Amino acid sequence: MHQRRGQEAIDYIGILSNFHGTVIHDCWGPYFKYPIKHGLCNAHILRELIFAAEEDKQPFAKKMKKLLLKIKTVVNQARVHGRPSLSVSTLLSYEKQYEELLRLGDRHNHRTKRVAIKRGRVKQTKTFNLLKRLRLYRDAILVFMYDFEIPFTNNLGERDIRMFKVRQKISGTFRSIRGAEIFCRIRGYISTARKNGIRVFTSIQNALEGNPLTPLAQFD
Repeated sequence: MHQRRGQEAIDYIGILSNFHGTVIHDCWGPYFKYPIKHGLCNAHILRELIFAAEEDKQPFAKKMKKLLLKIKTVVNQARVHGRPSLSVSTLLSYEKQYEELLRLGDRHNHRTKRVAIKRGRVKQTKTFNLLKRLRLYRDAILVFMYDFEIPFTNNLGERDIRMFKVRQKISGTFRSIRGAEIFCRIRGYISTARKNGIRVFTSIQNALEGNPLTPLAQFD
């Protein structure tokens, strides 16, 4: 819980500033300020592609969605069969298909030009911005096909914040900062217990008995 939502809050929690792995996220700007390896959550990318295909009738979007899901299936199959990685030829083939779809999208979506004398940035279409993101962060989007240890999405992160959104919608805001901090601490504790394979009820009971879960101890 923090009164700000940008880098100040991220630094306060003290995770990314001390993190050395790959972080999977939704392309929010402050995350890229940390010198770590980045991967984009493809669940977010798929949702944007679906919108572009269904609402904006973009032919590239439907094909890009199909390509990403195909790569995901191939990676999962390779992992099941004990293969550590995809072949170089397979990787090159997917990279080529990805670039071809970007070019297809470019042919149908041009940069919006300024039509009047106005200050500020010219607003681009959602599809144009999506194409820009797909190109700029190509390696972060496809990182899951290069490294099998990296997931296709950050669904665990999505699940962790779901209860916060549910509470916000049903119960509204907190009456005090302290109450919000307590709620966050409880939800964080439960989430950590689940990720360490410990029953939620057991972890809560242990905490009340003075023996709370200590994640670092699990790896000693």
